[in-house]
Amino acid sequence: MHTYIFNSRDVAAYFKYFSVPSYLEVSYMQYIFNLGNKILAEPLTRDFEHFKNEVFRELYFLWANGFEDERSDISAMTADGQLALICDQECINLESYMKLICLHLIFSGNLPYINLNFTGMMFQLGLKCDIDVYEENVRKIMESLRLVAYDAFGHMFDLGLGVPDELLRVSLREEFKASLVNRNFRESLKNEQLSWLAELKDKSLKVFGSIPARRRTAASSKVSDTRQNPGSVSGAKYSDTAAQIPSGIVQPKGAPSKGNRK
Repeated sequence: MHTYIFNSRDVAAYFKYFSVPSYLEVSYMQYIFNLGNKILAEPLTRDFEHFKNEVFRELYFLWANGFEDERSDISAMTADGQLALICDQECINLESYMKLICLHLIFSGNLPYINLNFTGMMFQLGLKCDIDVYEENVRKIMESLRLVAYDAFGHMFDLGLGVPDELLRVSLREEFKASLVNRNFRESLKNEQLSWLAELKDKSLKVFGSIPARRRTAASSKVSDTRQNPGSVSGAKYSDTAAQIPSGIVQPKGAPSKGNRK
């Protein structure tokens, strides 16, 4: 079985298809770079800066080619005339799409599987090959990407027997999943952001110093007491300090006063 190793175009396409925010792209790159040659092609694992530049270059290509999000045509992920590496050439869109699914399972350690209907995918991906050719390519791409299919009851499904017209649970193979260290990528990303905020706070304190606490003056103390106890002003109630208005000249709402009548 030929085991597929991802390249910079695959990683860039994942960022586009799953709408990874731009400020998280480098963190995603660092995570998959740390997984090493189990995931990435050997030349990309030697230097992180080189790998990062290659991904950014591919991001520009995908943007110029119209591949921007999950609503994009999956064929825009590949260049014109590009050859399929796993599937037959007429099934290259299946190969591109399943690469994205595999990367999503790698990045999402808390996601056990993804539901897919392979029969429906044949038409959604615009494939025009015979059904037996398509089924053989589904089997090949699943093996090469180290994926496995289960039925709705959690039993392993043998795709060599054909592709059913029902949802299957697609997951990483257990041995492949076990070989990936630090599977909780979201938690590591959260810790990285908290560490960055703490470092930023330390730098700010070195530049600006600590903010001195405000002294409580007599005026502010009086205002604070008034806010805490609005029913009293200097120990007296508002009703006691309000100006007394004779009840005889109070004008009812909506009725003209007697002095204005003609």
